[in-house]
Amino acid sequence: MIDYIRDPLEIYKRSFELVRAEADLSGLLADEAVVAVRLVHACGMPDITGDLVFSKGAVRAGRKALQGGAVIFADAEMVSHGIIQDNLPAANEIRCMLNEDGVRVMAPVKGITRSAAAVDLWGDDLAGAVVAIGNAPTALFRLLELIDEGAQRPAVICGFPVGFVGAAESKEALIENAQDIPFITLRGRRGGSALAAACVNALVKDTT
Repeated sequence: MIDYIRDPLEIYKRSFELVRAEADLSGLLADEAVVAVRLVHACGMPDITGDLVFSKGAVRAGRKALQGGAVIFADAEMVSHGIIQDNLPAANEIRCMLNEDGVRVMAPVKGITRSAAAVDLWGDDLAGAVVAIGNAPTALFRLLELIDEGAQRPAVICGFPVGFVGAAESKEALIENAQDIPFITLRGRRGGSALAAACVNALVKDTT
């Protein structure tokens, strides 16, 4: 027999013990540390805590929005599927518009990615929403453009696009141009759907 831990509760307990032991949470507020622990657990990289950026009151704003029934917009199906629906406090609707009718046609006509075109469909429902971007930098760039043009303002932006082209730049743009909209992000190329979903899941609970 291969020797490994089989008990799921013990795995869960030990995992978070190791995260807290290895991740530097010293520069974070208590509620930010809770989110950081979930993010480290999702990617297995304790060193991301040095690149995490929380705007003032972002965790509190996200929790309040979810408890109030806010819609959750995701840029990718992997993000939407990673959010634990059973834990959502108000049966919050999760929407990913990437495969909606018209997106495939709209994107080449406008000369933009499908991810950016899908953001255009969020419309007025963006007001007070929780946004989780874990794949496409263009989705985050487009969201910031729309906000600058006067679009409805979300309650919080969880910005974790990943990749080599535009990912780091889109997150710096978020930090610099959020216009007082609360946000949580990870500087640099690292990110991904698992982190974006983990961020939303962490906003649901006060503790791990």
